[in-house]
Amino acid sequence: MSPQDGDRYLAAAIEALVGSFGTRAVRDAPLGARTTYRVGGRAAMLVEIDSFEDLRAMQRALVVAGGPVPVLILGQGSNLLVADSGFSGVVASLGRCFDWVEVRGETVRAGGATKLPVVARRSVAAGLCGLEWAVGVPGSVGGALRMNAGGHGSDTAAVLDCYRSLDLIDGVDAEHSAKRLGFGYRHSALFAGEVVLWAQFALTRGDTGRAQAALAEVVGWRRTHQPGGSNAGSVFMNPPCDSAGRLVEEAGLRGFRMGSARVSEKHANFIQADEGGSGDDVRRLLEHVRTEVARRTGVVLTTEVQLLGFEDSPPTLVHAGA
Repeated sequence: MSPQDGDRYLAAAIEALVGSFGTRAVRDAPLGARTTYRVGGRAAMLVEIDSFEDLRAMQRALVVAGGPVPVLILGQGSNLLVADSGFSGVVASLGRCFDWVEVRGETVRAGGATKLPVVARRSVAAGLCGLEWAVGVPGSVGGALRMNAGGHGSDTAAVLDCYRSLDLIDGVDAEHSAKRLGFGYRHSALFAGEVVLWAQFALTRGDTGRAQAALAEVVGWRRTHQPGGSNAGSVFMNPPCDSAGRLVEEAGLRGFRMGSARVSEKHANFIQADEGGSGDDVRRLLEHVRTEVARRTGVVLTTEVQLLGFEDSPPTLVHAGA
């Protein structure tokens, strides 16, 4: 596909979205500010999705485009770094219709936009165990399925029972088992055009007091060991039987600064951005750290943060009706 074709498909999608959503479809919309890094540029278009019918309308608009269009489904933006040049594509921001929690016996079902800490606390309040670790993950349910979010000895794969999604490519709305996602370490088979409507977690009945204590322990550990400010959590995946943070420290990079970004003094696997800083600075520092760790330790670290809008960012193309 030529750049000219890509521009034409995107322009057609934008016109169709404006026709369907009116003022809820915003051109040249700030995107970096919707992430926990608080840096980066704008999206060609941002659409506020307030209902399942809105998702259907978005899918129809992508069909009208006539070719592949870059699409991002935005959750809490807690694992996303946006380039200063922005994102030449369509961002769908899921609204309150996808932010809910239901407890059914020993299962908990939550909307795709629901914050993981909310799901964790609601589960424990209902006397259920298995999601205590999630109180320390500032992402959404949909993001958890995409990245197999986890921590403190557990992850999404350990508790996910099933989920429902809408495929923006062919418009299929279906319920799936957790096995379909082929979970790996911070990875799943959820693809760019698949929107998580809800996920169901299989938990166990337990002692509410102990579960509350486990929640408090996770929150306390996070406050003690992880920095605040503008960051996206762990930048690199832990290599087998090792810690990415330890390797960054061994390379002498704790506190290292590059422009408006620096490696955290508190936890070396965190990169923090200054207020009003640059997404490109964060990216340059990320690559510098990876290069130096490889040079000094022989270990090549894998990025956990999702990169968007950079020349080498993973593709997010959705060709609806394909």
